[in-house]
Amino acid sequence: MTFATSDSDAASPDGVEALSRPAVLVETVVTGTAIVLAGTLPRNALFVANLAFFPAVPWAIPVLAVYLWVFWRYLRGDGPPPSTSAKRRANLRATPLGARVWAWALVAGGLGIVALVLGLRLTNRLVALPPQTLPDFAGVPSTTIVALLLAGAPVAGIVEESAFRGYMQGPLERTFGVVTAILISGTMFALVHLDFTLVLWPYYVAVAFVYGLVAYLTRSILPAIVLHTAGNTYSNLDLWLHGQAEWQAPASQAGTIWTTGPDAAFWVLAALLAVAAVAAVLAYMRLNYVVSGFSRTPGP
Repeated sequence: MTFATSDSDAASPDGVEALSRPAVLVETVVTGTAIVLAGTLPRNALFVANLAFFPAVPWAIPVLAVYLWVFWRYLRGDGPPPSTSAKRRANLRATPLGARVWAWALVAGGLGIVALVLGLRLTNRLVALPPQTLPDFAGVPSTTIVALLLAGAPVAGIVEESAFRGYMQGPLERTFGVVTAILISGTMFALVHLDFTLVLWPYYVAVAFVYGLVAYLTRSILPAIVLHTAGNTYSNLDLWLHGQAEWQAPASQAGTIWTTGPDAAFWVLAALLAVAAVAAVLAYMRLNYVVSGFSRTPGP
């Protein structure tokens, strides 16, 4: 699978071009971060208020849905000022896709998510990852907690994919190429997560590659939004059901291999990770082929 590079990658960075690269970097990082804050802070405030006032009813969800609808429409080019409408629409790159492209995008990204989960559990056998546990929701009905967890997944999918794979990665791709664009957006993706520590940086960059390659190959963030939502739904429900993050599964609680030795569970995880990684690479190659075929041949 080969990745196209931008014109600026092939040219020498001199004159105006050399000056424009830092400007593009600063603009995309600042804009993407502002979008994340604009989408995440209202969600957090509404959820906190819901837990404090009338927690028996998840009233924050419909309020958040209205806000998210306005938020999405603005990012895709609606609303003032009209002078920025075309740029907003292009940066979001919420491009509709055909059924075959959708199918292979979800297969490739889904296999990538499986490899991520297995890789994180395997990593926790090599180094001790920071624990992640569910906050104390004593006195809050379970129905409200589950409803807010489920609602939080699509919000994160829409907001973060719009910011990182749309407004941030797209312009960076055209300026620096896809690999550098994903590394930069993936690093910013890691920094905005409150549970970020340096040991988790490779994980967040790997997440950015799973979603970012789908967005790059399809020229659309729509499959990445679905994949991100599905991944967050799994993580949120797993956290709710077990009270801890997915990488703290029983197989990874045996301790690092440097103290216990590589037991059978470790080798099983390694084998499953290898199979999932190979399957994901093949699926991304197939997605690249399908997209290339559609770009050559008109039709749905």
